[in-house]
Amino acid sequence: AEYGEYVSGPRILPYDETKAKMKAILTDIQNGKFVRDFMLENAVGQPSFKATRRINDAHQIEATGEKLRGMMPWISAGKMVDKTKN
Repeated sequence: AEYGEYVSGPRILPYDETKAKMKAILTDIQNGKFVRDFMLENAVGQPSFKATRRINDAHQIEATGEKLRGMMPWISAGKMVDKTKN
């Protein structure tokens, strides 16, 4: 999913062209292009994927999210809902 976001997400903007671009992405999935690209990216060590991840991880919203999650003990404990009690 993360890989798909990185390679397909930018293709669906601007919004007035979203439907056509989503159809093109679906075509890539249906004809096997997406999986070929994904397999190639993995075969060469994920350079594009890792670079995009580093860029996204450095975004200010990630630092803010980490700070906010630290203020929420139920998240920092690893459980938003304790299913043994609910």
